[in-house]
Amino acid sequence: MKKIIVAVVYYMFLFFGITSVSASDKISAYLLGSQVEVSVAKTKLQDAGFEVIASYEPVKNGTTLIFTNDALKAEGAKPKRSHVAILRMFIDDKEKTISITNPIYFGRAFMQDYYKEDVFIAQYEKINSAFANLKGSKDSLDFDDLATFHFMMGMPYYEDPDELATGSNEELLAKAKNYKEGKLLIFELKLSDKCTLLGYELGDNTKKFIEKTGRVNASVLPYCISIEDGAATSLAAKYYLAVSYPLLSMGEFMTISSVPGEIENDLKQPFE
Repeated sequence: MKKIIVAVVYYMFLFFGITSVSASDKISAYLLGSQVEVSVAKTKLQDAGFEVIASYEPVKNGTTLIFTNDALKAEGAKPKRSHVAILRMFIDDKEKTISITNPIYFGRAFMQDYYKEDVFIAQYEKINSAFANLKGSKDSLDFDDLATFHFMMGMPYYEDPDELATGSNEELLAKAKNYKEGKLLIFELKLSDKCTLLGYELGDNTKKFIEKTGRVNASVLPYCISIEDGAATSLAAKYYLAVSYPLLSMGEFMTISSVPGEIENDLKQPFE
């Protein structure tokens, strides 16, 4: 019965528009649909008022589009909230599907108590107006749990990022952009004079974890670096991977147990 109620609520949200979300509502991490061509997806996003800032291939026969708009950038410009400034759309040419990060899910997770319902519901509705017949993924968490999410006791929260380096913003940006002649920089998004979000490539061996966790959520890449107030940080991988794969069991997490450390090491290298 509970599953039926959740399904009814979801479809009411989808077809009649969300006006509010309650603490106990299950929120899907991703919005799933049928494949569209990359060029078509870009046009649809742009027509919905989004700016596509990067196109990235996290896996073979798959493309992730990184997109944003003024409302998301305004939220991301707030102190220590830069990661909320972007959304991601994975176009899977192998499985003939699309997967879009749900702005309500990641908005609540990354903004926590500063979550502004009207902003993120508006993004949700823009996405659903651009792509027909989207459905929620099985990956989901209770709305209220997202703000304080961590995988288990002893694991990091959103507010426990990996600290990569310190220095002036200008110095840190220059190092990130010049490392390996800039070949690892996927995108640069300036959010304010104090904060810039970077999309950054991981090492070939590190990013193979998607082969184990599943390509359906391949939009977790590219990984992001936030340069803000004289520090370069990234979301702790034990947090980011867990919130991006909420169905991941402890056993499955153990199969990628070395990955969080590898991600941190990869992202520190440009600043050494």
